[in-house]
Amino acid sequence: MLCTGMLMIILDGTIVTVALPSIQADLGFSASGLAWVVNGYLVAFGGLLLLAGRLGDLLGRRRTFLAGLAVFTAASIACGFSMNPALLVVARFVQGAGGAAASAVVLGMVVTLFPAAAERARAIGVVTFVGAAGASIGLVTGGVITEALDWRWVFLINAPIGVVALAAAARVLPRDRGLGLAAGADVPGAGLVTAGLMLGVTTIVQAPGQGWTSARTLGSAALAVLLLAGFVLRQARVARPLLPLRIFRSRAVSGANGAQVLMVAAALGFQFLSALYLQQVLGYGPARTGFAVVPVAVGIGILSLGPAGRLARRYGSRPVLLTGLALLAAGMAVLARLPVDARYAVDLLPALLLLGAGAGLALPTITALAMSDATEADAGLASGLANTSQQVGGALGISVLAAVAAARADALGTGAAALAGGFRVAFAVAAGLAVAALVVTALVLRPAPVRAEA
Repeated sequence: MLCTGMLMIILDGTIVTVALPSIQADLGFSASGLAWVVNGYLVAFGGLLLLAGRLGDLLGRRRTFLAGLAVFTAASIACGFSMNPALLVVARFVQGAGGAAASAVVLGMVVTLFPAAAERARAIGVVTFVGAAGASIGLVTGGVITEALDWRWVFLINAPIGVVALAAAARVLPRDRGLGLAAGADVPGAGLVTAGLMLGVTTIVQAPGQGWTSARTLGSAALAVLLLAGFVLRQARVARPLLPLRIFRSRAVSGANGAQVLMVAAALGFQFLSALYLQQVLGYGPARTGFAVVPVAVGIGILSLGPAGRLARRYGSRPVLLTGLALLAAGMAVLARLPVDARYAVDLLPALLLLGAGAGLALPTITALAMSDATEADAGLASGLANTSQQVGGALGISVLAAVAAARADALGTGAAALAGGFRVAFAVAAGLAVAALVVTALVLRPAPVRAEA
């Protein structure tokens, strides 16, 4: 049931992408306003994850999950029936808030439901696969639904799934008691971190349009840093902090979250860029674009649903993660050589297989590391922190790599050749991000003793 809820939320992050042209034509969005159909969801989702994770610890993770799923389902219906741009954007903000509440506590619930190491590794592998493969499935589903039905159904399809998932989750998920708001009800701290994260994500997603060195971008980035710095200072001084800073004493938690920002920036940047490359350069349709990247999801599924966990238990998490990141970097490097008339089987498929294998090894391993030192009291917080790292990394990767691709394409001129040149440079930068994640892993994470499996 946790994975069903996660799949709905992850799907919605990508399913709308291929429907954007239809939404713009039907509701009359401006070019800049259309971006907020995606950004509104990202800002609310990324900005509220950390707070939602801690509220799960305080109020109960089951209660937080069910409330988030209910809000997400209701907002999906509102999105489907929106009759003007303003209503759709507001509904997407609410949808992002519900998604944050539900997804922020999933890993925390996995940690407490599966205390045995082997069971926990398998459960994290399944959740990781759902999260990573769900993004690819969203591209396929969005293309098929938009072409066969109408863009509204990319949202309305969540209604029956959400109702069934809510009813089943209420029966299946065990009840838990939170610590109580008195254990960490730091209202000023909650305001600081939520405002800082929302402003930070907003700055990142708007920077390509406003300019990375514009006064508005630099000013909002500085304000976001000040808000987050104020939050950290407050957490160090208050008796009952919203975010106990002791969680960062763990090298596994700090290193995994730091590497995850860079890794997800490369991975989601690839997902965004590959969809544009396939449609704008090779002329693929929405549905064909979604099916083209299925090998990545297959690779993730094969390795994350068992082999990655077994390898980590036998050889240690650090070497498995380093191997996965190296494969990711290699796949991006292959894409950085794509010609304008690329053939799928010869030029694209080898890179997709490398990326699927790399993500299949790296994603469950880095997720397990990020949760490795979580206690019963802090499991929701650690889950929210890991999800926040993913969202910040994704927003940063998409924004930076899209800006790099556009700048290089403009410098080369017009036409498919110029676009292809821009994408090649962006994929090279993505390879660099994967290498940077590898370096962080090698320097921060310590080798751990391992045991051979029987």
